[in-house]
Amino acid sequence: MDLTIKTTCFETNDQGFLLRSTDWNEEVAKQLADDNHIALSEQHWEIILFMRHYYLQYKHLPNARVFTKAVAKQLGEDKGNSRYLHKLFPDGPLKYACKLAGLPKPPTCL
Repeated sequence: MDLTIKTTCFETNDQGFLLRSTDWNEEVAKQLADDNHIALSEQHWEIILFMRHYYLQYKHLPNARVFTKAVAKQLGEDKGNSRYLHKLFPDGPLKYACKLAGLPKPPTCL
């Protein structure tokens, strides 16, 4: 299963995660969001870009609890809580933040 934008094809796994995070750009994120029925807002972008920065800085993906705490530390308590994150990504904040950020599927996600 691959993702095609205009004439460029991006390799994905069977769940739609990019195989190479270096393929990521905003157009890829927009297409992944469309494919997953997520209408991107500024709030989504804030979390997506946070997730990319986290991964580039720490070279690993957090579990859901660490993710929520890291968001709270960086972006504030009003955004670093599961209620807010689930409003943005109802089917799994960590999973979909990583997917739309072009990162691997977190090992703790089903």
